[in-house]
Amino acid sequence: MLDVRSVSRRYGDLKAVDDVSFAVGRGEIVGLLGHNGAGKTTIMKMLSGYLEPDTGEIRFNEVSIESDAARLQCELGYLPENLPVYPELSVASYLDYAAELKGLSGDAKRQALRDAIEATELGARLLSPIATLSRGLKQRVGVAQAIIGRPSLLILDEPTNGLDPAQTELMRALIRQISETATIILSTHIMQEVEAVCDRALILRNGRLAVDARLDELTDTRRIKLLTSASHEQVSGVLKSQPWFHKISDEVSSVGRPGASNAASLIIELQHSARVDMAISACATVLVGAGIPILGLQPVTQDLQSLFLDVNAADWQPAADSTRESDHVA
Repeated sequence: MLDVRSVSRRYGDLKAVDDVSFAVGRGEIVGLLGHNGAGKTTIMKMLSGYLEPDTGEIRFNEVSIESDAARLQCELGYLPENLPVYPELSVASYLDYAAELKGLSGDAKRQALRDAIEATELGARLLSPIATLSRGLKQRVGVAQAIIGRPSLLILDEPTNGLDPAQTELMRALIRQISETATIILSTHIMQEVEAVCDRALILRNGRLAVDARLDELTDTRRIKLLTSASHEQVSGVLKSQPWFHKISDEVSSVGRPGASNAASLIIELQHSARVDMAISACATVLVGAGIPILGLQPVTQDLQSLFLDVNAADWQPAADSTRESDHVA
């Protein structure tokens, strides 16, 4: 549906986006992550048709945005981080204006407004001037204007900014609901937000795409923790012939569990092609067959926050499987 091919964008001598490619299919919720200045906002502006890339191409439903930006913008919902609103307008007047900008009129406009107001629970504040609203309510007005007309591409920059916990949960549910018929690009600094609603994450570093992977792939370290009273050498000798096995290392020795004073915690690293769940099952079978005691066996995982910090470390280098070639889903 959305296909970004080798786009770059400069501001004078600064290369804000450098040869970025990715593809997003209908119904995907993709988190766009990166430090301030990493290129997130520039990419979102190019996706919306507001900015043109210096090089590369963006295609939406197989049509180049550059050749038909108006078509994209009719199907686009966009919530920028700092939404330009007219403080003297009432909520109802502002949303009516937003609907007209999207080319809606008559019954279609009225239904679109009802749907957006109901989804964001703004019915009680329709006659309130925007200037009188709290930050959280203004954010909900911004989301309402973005989802008017059921856009097929929704770009949200910090959608839960200023929302309380109850409103945040409402927003997450709304995003999931919209994804049933739309593609969603969500930019945020809150890792829990991405973990809660996104299928996939794109991590930018210095204008380049450092990581593009599904959330379950990002948290999978392809490592298993084994707690056993057997020695490192015994375990390694049994597992080294297994096709999924890569190497083994000690994590903590002399764990001191009751009844297992010589227990050790070993980290088993898997081959890149191995599936952790299948490797755990195979590992248990092989070790039991060899008479190796198993006091604990579980996958080693990492959270998105840790991965994000690792990616932005000064000496970070991408692993062979930490990025993937764009599938060019249209």
